[in-house]
Amino acid sequence: MLKEHLEFFALDLSSGWETPPGYPKGIEQKIITGALNEKNKKGSRTRLLRFQPGAFTTQPFEHDYWEEVFQVSGDMTVGGKTFGPMTYACRPPHTPHGPFSSKGGCLLFEIHYFYPEG
Repeated sequence: MLKEHLEFFALDLSSGWETPPGYPKGIEQKIITGALNEKNKKGSRTRLLRFQPGAFTTQPFEHDYWEEVFQVSGDMTVGGKTFGPMTYACRPPHTPHGPFSSKGGCLLFEIHYFYPEG
């Protein structure tokens, strides 16, 4: 499950968005490259995640993979603290995070991956 070799290209931000499983309406992802096999704990994916203005989650998330998040634009509130563009988070597996909300909407760049045990 390797990622393909991609050189610089323009992303089409007008199509290819979908609501990820377990997320509420108003939060959408666009997979850029890769795939994550959560059942077999393999793989890596890079995606964009966007919150429409007013979108929010109600429960914390926790998953088996590493997650790196770079906030490209907009506002994101987590635990009562609001973050703006050019902020970053790196979360090890099983780290509770959220719930999240965005008053004006935001765009996140995320990388998810499993580290081999060892």
